Amino acid sequence: METPGSQSSLHRANLERVVRAVRMAGSLTQAEIARTTGLSAATVSNIVRELKDGGTVEVTPTSAGGRRARSVSLSGDAGVVVGVDFGHTHLRVAIGNLAHRVLAEDAEPLDVDASAAQGLDRAERLVRRLIEEAGIDPAKIVGVGLGVPGPIDVESGTLGSTSILPGWAGTNPRDDLAARLGVPVHVDNDANLGALGELVWGAGRGAADLAYIKVASGVGAGLVINGQIYRGPGGTAGEIGHITLDESGPVCRCGNRGCLETFTAARYVLPLLHSAHGTDLTVARMVQLAQDGDPGCRRVIGDVGRHIGSGVANLCNLLNPRRIVLGGDLAESGELVLGPIRESVSRYAIPSAARQLEVVPGALGGRAEVLGALALVLSEMGDSSLLDQLPPTVAPALA
Repeated sequence: METPGSQSSLHRANLERVVRAVRMAGSLTQAEIARTTGLSAATVSNIVRELKDGGTVEVTPTSAGGRRARSVSLSGDAGVVVGVDFGHTHLRVAIGNLAHRVLAEDAEPLDVDASAAQGLDRAERLVRRLIEEAGIDPAKIVGVGLGVPGPIDVESGTLGSTSILPGWAGTNPRDDLAARLGVPVHVDNDANLGALGELVWGAGRGAADLAYIKVASGVGAGLVINGQIYRGPGGTAGEIGHITLDESGPVCRCGNRGCLETFTAARYVLPLLHSAHGTDLTVARMVQLAQDGDPGCRRVIGDVGRHIGSGVANLCNLLNPRRIVLGGDLAESGELVLGPIRESVSRYAIPSAARQLEVVPGALGGRAEVLGALALVLSEMGDSSLLDQLPPTVAPALA
């Protein structure tokens, strides 16, 4: 038995600090582990050796700053995590290991009018198929991350009112999917998972404070403060789409008038182009037409960017983030939308906050949310199971 404050308990705590740092980053050099954990280089070296001997981590040669180094990652067979992302018209599933390597991934269309039970049936089948095709032992699954486009009560797992998947309101997809797969499920909304995905794998790497803005059927923001997703006590933080831009504007689905969403979401802006491009126009097609020089599409995208920039300026004034990452199909338009966003930020944000802000497109495209679901499991899982496989240490390294 370990006594609090004893050498063995301190050693165990240091083991957990190293494993968590590696688990969250995917791979780190020993020097990076020392900087991240605050442990001495000698202590990190001893701990990495112990974890390697116990099969918990893998160490491979690499280089850092032109010098030889050793990259440390969790063992490829230490476990796997599953990401499931439900969108307005799609279902995407990814399987990854604890070293942040994606082992399998697939997507399929989803009927927006399908019930929660039908959607979860599809998710279960797709997860089981990918696990089988990848030759993964189901017993290796340590958890599932689940993304849904709506407000989530993070304690109960219940999905609030949503017009994107109307048949899902009031359901508990977390518990339902956990019962189907027999493993722990962690759930969050799609904007938060997009923020996590970009933070761990994409355009948010290296930024401790950022906002991921997703503009699709609705508009939402995933907020990262000091490296952690901020959800608020009710799980509704980041509802940037309901900032009021014009109190005499169009009626929003929330009941208010002139919300940001009514000037930027696909359901409101695409009809502006129906007379020229037909009613089957999509955001992706609008972006392509704009890039090809279509003046109407370019004007609509520019207007959307200016409106998004007004909302971003409010975020700057309140939270002073370092980076804004724009996700969704709209981000593919590049400077056609990013330039107007920056112009509005420069006009409406406090100058000191605007000067410090970067506005960049997401790097992960439509994969941001499902990779964020993988990152959610990696952030929520504990390290005890990874350390319990280690042999007893007769003389633990001094911390």
